[in-house]
Amino acid sequence: MSAAAALGPSVAHAAELPEPTLRLPEMPLHDPFIVADRSTRTYFLYTSNVRSMTGVPGVGTMVYRSRNLRDWVAPSVVFTLPEGEIWARQGGWAPEVHRWRDRWHLFVTLHNSSRPLPVPPPNQYGIPAQLPNYMRGTIVASSSSLLGPFVPLDPSRPTPPESFMTLDGTLHVDRSGQPWMVYAHEWLQKIDGTIEAIRLSPDLTSTEGDPVHLFKGSDASWIGEEVPAPSTHQLLPYVTDGPQLYRAPGGALLMLWSTWAKNALNSDGTVGGDYVQTYAVSRSGRLTGPWSQGRPLVREGSGHGMLFRSFSGELMLVLHRPFENARGKLYEVAFKHDGGLRILRQRTDLDGGG
Repeated sequence: MSAAAALGPSVAHAAELPEPTLRLPEMPLHDPFIVADRSTRTYFLYTSNVRSMTGVPGVGTMVYRSRNLRDWVAPSVVFTLPEGEIWARQGGWAPEVHRWRDRWHLFVTLHNSSRPLPVPPPNQYGIPAQLPNYMRGTIVASSSSLLGPFVPLDPSRPTPPESFMTLDGTLHVDRSGQPWMVYAHEWLQKIDGTIEAIRLSPDLTSTEGDPVHLFKGSDASWIGEEVPAPSTHQLLPYVTDGPQLYRAPGGALLMLWSTWAKNALNSDGTVGGDYVQTYAVSRSGRLTGPWSQGRPLVREGSGHGMLFRSFSGELMLVLHRPFENARGKLYEVAFKHDGGLRILRQRTDLDGGG
C-alpha cells in the first residue's frame, strides 16, 4: 500500500479553508504531491517554496489547498530550512507528505554544493569526468499537522548513505509493515542512474542494512530506441528520478518514475530532450521485484508524477509540465490487467489544458 493512501485524521485547523483564488495554470509548482485528506475533504498539494507566491524567502516547502482540484487557496509554507542547524544549504526539491504512526512525515530533497563527493571516472563514451558531485539526499521531517511546521528528524545527514548523490526519496511500506525509503541514485554519480531502496527504522530516524538495487535507467529498453548513436553523438547518461509506488488491485506493485528521452548531453553538462512520465511494475508485488518496464505514459516535458484517489473515487495522476516554469496537469488513469497503467483522459476542466 502506498503510504500516501493510508490517510489518517488531521488537526482541526486543517479544515479551515480560506477563499480559493487560484487555478492550476496560475500556480508555479514542480514535482507535485497531493494528499487527499478525507477527514477534512481537502486536497493538499505540496511543492517547493516559491517566494513570489508565499512571501517567504529561502529553501522550503509550500502547500496549496483545494476542495475540488480546480480552485486552490494561495500557498502557505510548511517547512523552511533551519539556518545553521542542518547539513544542507540548497534544494527543497520533490516534497512528499506521508502518514506514518499517527504523524505526518515530509520527505524532501536537499543538497550542499560546498560539500563535494568524489567524481566518478568517465565511461567508454567520455561521460562525465567534469560533472560536479556533492552531498545530496532526502531528509525526513515530522509534524502533527498537514500544515506543519515540519521538523527534521535528523538534521546531521540525509537518510540515504552520505557518500551517495541521491534525490526524490519516497516512503513505501511493504506487506510486512516494514517502512522503506525508495530513491533515485543520480546519473551524475552513476552514469546509468538507478532506483534503490533502503529499510527505515520504525521511527524513520535511521536506516537498517544496506541499500537494495531495484533497477537502472537503461533497463527501460525503449530509451535505447531514442538515444542518438555514439558514433554520431556523445551517448546520453540514463536519468532516473521521481519514484512513487502504488499497489495495483491485483497485488502487483507499480512504480512511477521519470527520465529523459530523445536526448543529448549538452556542452555544459546538462541534459536536453524530452522529459517523460513512465512506470515499472513488480508483478510479484515485492519491492525487490523483479521489475519490468512500461512505455511512457505522458511526454512533452511531463513528469515527476504521483497517483492518488479523488474523493469521488477516480484514480488520478498529477505531474508537472513543462520542465521549466512548470504547472500541474491532472489525468484520470486506470490499471491494466497486468498491473500496468493507462491514461483515460486529461482533466482539462481542472488543469486548464496545455
